[in-house]
Amino acid sequence: MMFKQTTMVKITKTIPVVGEYDVVVCGGGPAGFIAAVTAAREGARTALVEQYGFLGGMATAGIVAPLSVFTYKGKKVIGGIPWEFIERLEKMGGGLIEKPLGNVAFEPELYKLCCQRMVLEAGVELYMHSYLSGCICEDGCVKQVIIENKNGSEALSAKVFIDCTGDADLAFMAGVPMLPMEGKPLQPMSTYFVLSGVDTDSPLIQEAMHHNKQGENCHCLPIREALLSRREELGIPEFGGPWFCTTLQPGVVTVNMTRTAGDALDNRDFTRAECELREGAFQMARVLKENFKEFENSYVSSVAVHAGIRESRRIQGMHVITAEEYVSGFHYDDSVSRGAHPIDIHVAKGPSQNVTFLEQAAYVPYRALVPESVGNLLVAGRCISADKTAFASLRVQASCMGMGQAAGVAAAQCSASGVTVQNVNVNALVERLRQIGAQI
Repeated sequence: MMFKQTTMVKITKTIPVVGEYDVVVCGGGPAGFIAAVTAAREGARTALVEQYGFLGGMATAGIVAPLSVFTYKGKKVIGGIPWEFIERLEKMGGGLIEKPLGNVAFEPELYKLCCQRMVLEAGVELYMHSYLSGCICEDGCVKQVIIENKNGSEALSAKVFIDCTGDADLAFMAGVPMLPMEGKPLQPMSTYFVLSGVDTDSPLIQEAMHHNKQGENCHCLPIREALLSRREELGIPEFGGPWFCTTLQPGVVTVNMTRTAGDALDNRDFTRAECELREGAFQMARVLKENFKEFENSYVSSVAVHAGIRESRRIQGMHVITAEEYVSGFHYDDSVSRGAHPIDIHVAKGPSQNVTFLEQAAYVPYRALVPESVGNLLVAGRCISADKTAFASLRVQASCMGMGQAAGVAAAQCSASGVTVQNVNVNALVERLRQIGAQI
């Protein structure tokens, strides 16, 4: 039976407040777990809410590899706690720093373990398997967030909240204005998959799976050209790249090539996209296996549990980073992080990708993490206040980690001093970030 869209159900319930904190971070991806570790190390009683039973976000749920870009033209651009994470991951045997560019290949299971250890060592209280479902706002501030888990509906209070959901879910629920989408369809979604049984000793795969060339697109050009020339014959669906990356295990590579247009903010469309992309992963795996000798013994050993989302909500912050500022490397008085990934805009239909390499690493101002209208809310990661062009570079994981570090320090300072996030002592914030290793 189909119900009309106007059918409504009213639910009234009393929800227990199960924790009171200085800082609550929503989302345990690259921005979120770094924000939580940073805030806790700065002395804030911190909680982290994550929808999955593990941390890492797009790195682990999405198998998005490599982590890029930590170093640009011989200079580190993302330092401090994010770089500490990379060094710890490398020591565990789970990370490979590709010099000179500073992209990092990783083993997803060790990534999960490494960030879990850092979060717990810092004293962060974890609420995993918990989905953000709402918030309560009073007097221009978020008072509690509402989460759903096996315990039912629960509320967490905090002095400061950090939205690291990727899709600006908390900011949206709190009524923060969003930047308009600059043209549709949006950049396509992609689902990574992992192939085992690959001839990773072959020159072709060795060349493709290491992302260490400055100023070059690291897609596997020979396979791309072959696929494009035989696309109709082989019935190949929409694809990009392909990009392969090592997992540090012999015979194993991650594959980024599926794509579909869609709206990740619409549950029905996102469901359709996930199903289509999963089919596409196995279809493309078969095409590779049947047509390229390097893959003749390969098989799908894993498919990402969450599609990679390139574009969704971005807040209207106190400052919107423009393409002109970003490309020129403009340094703001309140610069708190950097970005060095190419401006990378994928078309929704077709195999094209528009890539612009930066002449110099760019800067991120604190004001781009701050909404104007909510006194105790910061964002970090894909939610950032940036136009479409600047965002097409900043959305990658190293940049998100740097933003998370900045938000974590700011949140701890605001919770300790009792000021709004709009009135943080910027000089003290910048100085502290430099002290812990931020390259700003």
